Amino acid sequence: MGVIIDAHHHLWKYNIQDYGWMGEEMSAIRRDFLPRDLRAQIDAAGVDGVVTVQARQKIEETEWLLGLAADNDFMNGVVGWVPLVSPGVRSDLERFAAHTKLKAVRHVLHDEGDDEYILRDDFNAGISLLKEFGLVYDILIFERHLRQTIEFVDRHPDQMFVVDHVAKPRIKDNMISPWRENITELAKRENVFCKVSGMVTEADWKSWTEEQLRPYFDVVLSAFGPVRLMFGSDWPVCLVACEYGRWHRVVCDFVAELSSCDQARILGGTAAEAYNL
Repeated sequence: MGVIIDAHHHLWKYNIQDYGWMGEEMSAIRRDFLPRDLRAQIDAAGVDGVVTVQARQKIEETEWLLGLAADNDFMNGVVGWVPLVSPGVRSDLERFAAHTKLKAVRHVLHDEGDDEYILRDDFNAGISLLKEFGLVYDILIFERHLRQTIEFVDRHPDQMFVVDHVAKPRIKDNMISPWRENITELAKRENVFCKVSGMVTEADWKSWTEEQLRPYFDVVLSAFGPVRLMFGSDWPVCLVACEYGRWHRVVCDFVAELSSCDQARILGGTAAEAYNL
């Protein structure tokens, strides 16, 4: 099967100031989640390594995650945060690029009040620097941002992009259009990859089923193909709806009918290539 990689998870030391987005309904994750906690989960699931993704938009977050990655071999790569709209972002990129485990950066676009934020000139100026430092950009959006995202990606044809959480379709409402059409159009850009992650939290946390999620997986499998699709857990956020091992089994069920080569791509090979692990 090859190396199995969880391409999307988080770590944090919980405090209400930095994680105010965790409401009372997310009490299951309002605590610390550290490498030892993750290691227990991936060992039980048979996952070999992980890509750790920022959860706070602070330089200190990137520094902290890189420090943890240096001390934990199973943390294969980090998706950090830098102030992409800052005129001084190049100096931050120069500093962090010295860390071999920094593989990508991300901005929490779907929390911006401006749905056109992704098209801002200063944001795009920051994005234009990433290729120089060999960094991927992780795209975190809701499905309503897909039109702008297509225009954004077309501005950077030589930049590698990874879409988080299949662009967060409206699974809870069982709505597949216009997400299906827009994600299919985005996937025509061969510099765009996609994570099979974050789906259970876009569904009803208590009543989602594998059958409900399957059509969304089928769309991205058809659009991106196994060579640009990768497994991610979104742990510990997923815990509000699903245990780590259950989500891993769901994705394994999704890919079970594919060839062993295609399964290996989705469960690890794509992440290894996209993030240069």
